[in-house]
Amino acid sequence: MSRIDSEARSLLLDRRNALRRTQSESHGNGASYHPDDEIPEGILAEKVARELSEVDAALGRIVAGNYGTCISCGGPLGLQRLRAIPEARLCLGCSGHRPGDD
Repeated sequence: MSRIDSEARSLLLDRRNALRRTQSESHGNGASYHPDDEIPEGILAEKVARELSEVDAALGRIVAGNYGTCISCGGPLGLQRLRAIPEARLCLGCSGHRPGDD
């Protein structure tokens, strides 16, 4: 496993654990503040489930050996993109984003 894969795996596992905590807190009586508190519970649950799915898919790409490769064109995602969004599946060109757009 490359250094990039190892770094991404660590970040993704941390993110998955945080999402699972959020998921369990939203089903419990947790009275702690969460940045998404204004989001209705059903929508929050969908958002967390979608993010968990994306994280799990990225972990699967690491195991399969194709992490960092665009699933659309097969080109590299780029180190900066992977560090910013470890679960990214598409390169900037395929995602429709242009550098500097925010």
